[in-house]
Amino acid sequence: MSLNFVRHRRSLGLAAAGTVALAASLLTPAIASAGPSDVTLPPSHAGFDYQIGGAYTPPAGVDVVSRDRSDSPAAGKYNICYVNAFQVQPGAEKNWDSDLLLRDANGEVVYDDDWGEALLDVRTADKRQRVAAKVNTWIDECASKGFDAVEPDNFDSFSRSGKLLRKAQAQSYIKLLSAHAHDKGLAIAQKNTSELSGNRVANGLDFAIAEECGRWDECDQYTSAFGDHVIVIEYTADGLSTACEGWGDELSIVRRDLDVSPVGSKGYVRETC
Repeated sequence: MSLNFVRHRRSLGLAAAGTVALAASLLTPAIASAGPSDVTLPPSHAGFDYQIGGAYTPPAGVDVVSRDRSDSPAAGKYNICYVNAFQVQPGAEKNWDSDLLLRDANGEVVYDDDWGEALLDVRTADKRQRVAAKVNTWIDECASKGFDAVEPDNFDSFSRSGKLLRKAQAQSYIKLLSAHAHDKGLAIAQKNTSELSGNRVANGLDFAIAEECGRWDECDQYTSAFGDHVIVIEYTADGLSTACEGWGDELSIVRRDLDVSPVGSKGYVRETC
């Protein structure tokens, strides 16, 4: 996430029926040996739709879909399961042990004010293990539903922590998630956090999902580490134009509305190169 603009999205979707099977029409995906078992990466430069705000029938030409963990995969597509791994959904603080909510020197919970989300405290090995234990149950659900990969959001929560969290702690924590995802046969994405792309191998991350790398001129920071296994989401016409001009022949690129609204909703926007 660029510090210039808040880019992570919040899920609004409810569970929807569906099953998943890779259709023969999918572009041939790459295989990455990234853990105890091989995992399948999303096909590069494939049609992509970002549906974390609510599931709907993928538009024509879409081969890769990202949906909230509460939803079901899209049949016949490569499916990515969105989980809010570093912050707490608004109003869900009581679902977490109190000491796992990040607190400032006055004992007050630290929030991402733009989205009303409490930050999770991953400052110690014990807390990282406890937070990961809960999030890994969500990853288990993603695997059991038939998703192919997981998208752990808010890797960059350290940048909103008032310097209470550090990059090293975030990376130690995400390694626990990546190891578990690989054990379940799932690929795992680096969400934003372009400055840590060079550590993708050590962190066990297989591909990137980059919000607004066109707008903020960051796409090359992802491609230098992940090659063409980068999915780009833009939220402005200028951002889409820039991303398409620079990377339209190589990467999966889509523009969505800021709320990632389901099709048919007021404000719904979806454009591609």
